Amino acid sequence: MSAMAHSVLERAPERFSLAALSMGGHVAMEMLRQAPQRIERLALIDTRASIDSPDRLKSREGDEVLLREHGLSALIAQFPSRWLLAKHATQSDLRQKVIDMAHDVGIEVREQQRQALVNRIDSRASLSQVTCPTLVMCGEDDQPNPVWMHQEMTKLIPGAHLRVLAECGHLSPIEQPEEVSNALREWMHW
Repeated sequence: MSAMAHSVLERAPERFSLAALSMGGHVAMEMLRQAPQRIERLALIDTRASIDSPDRLKSREGDEVLLREHGLSALIAQFPSRWLLAKHATQSDLRQKVIDMAHDVGIEVREQQRQALVNRIDSRASLSQVTCPTLVMCGEDDQPNPVWMHQEMTKLIPGAHLRVLAECGHLSPIEQPEEVSNALREWMHW
């Protein structure tokens, strides 16, 4: 995460607003530790500040077994039902979008992301140091990062605002694009 955050910071303007989804939220929290003065405002979307629980680590190990035994396509086929609201996971266009995005990442980058995720630090302790206007947003049915995790982050970040999106799972920009866009437009004027 540290290297990813450093890479983004090297290419970013001196001051900027930062909206981050899922794993991007972990990168954003690392960016805040490295250069808090550069971030004007922050939006953490469908993410978490904590490290993986033992159950989540066990699930990741199961993914690795599935990948080794049946290949990347078998693993990716499970992502829509994990990440989308159940009714969205049955919509062919949304299912295909998730599958296509995962295939675009590919096996090598996926492994790099997995390593970064399992080795990340717990960001909860540093959230109290966030001084910029912050939006914490999630789908009400985000299974990987439930609402309570977003409530926790909101409580830890001084002055943070929580927005929970109805009819939404883990991929809110895909599932509720208008709601997410409206929330981000409002956030840009804080």
